[in-house]
Amino acid sequence: MSTLYDPLRRKDVADTPEERVRQWLIGELGGTLGVPRHLMMSEAGLKFGAKSYRADILIYDRSGAPLAVVECKRPDVALTAAVARQAMRYDIVLSVRWIILSNGGSTLVFRRDGSVFVPYPSIPDYDTMLCLH
Repeated sequence: MSTLYDPLRRKDVADTPEERVRQWLIGELGGTLGVPRHLMMSEAGLKFGAKSYRADILIYDRSGAPLAVVECKRPDVALTAAVARQAMRYDIVLSVRWIILSNGGSTLVFRRDGSVFVPYPSIPDYDTMLCLH
């Protein structure tokens, strides 16, 4: 079985289509968009009621509070309302300001505006995420 190195988990993980999207996005977030690696976590465990979930990537602000949740899908999975609802479920526990959905080919970004999330044109850099917090 082939593997990929996850710099956030600091270990090799199975090379799957979804994992390739996650690793590409970790690279973009930590590189071009300036998110400090120590303020990201992949496969973050959450509990909602009796159910356990795993957020693909969590981004934290400088105080350690959750800032954004990122949901990664395989390239052949469309970014539908159901995918958005999945990420919104995580928000119930996390109260983030940003939700990012990506299948590697398409990426959708939503910013909290009061009690609702509104579309945002692209993934903002880390400083913008903090400023529009």
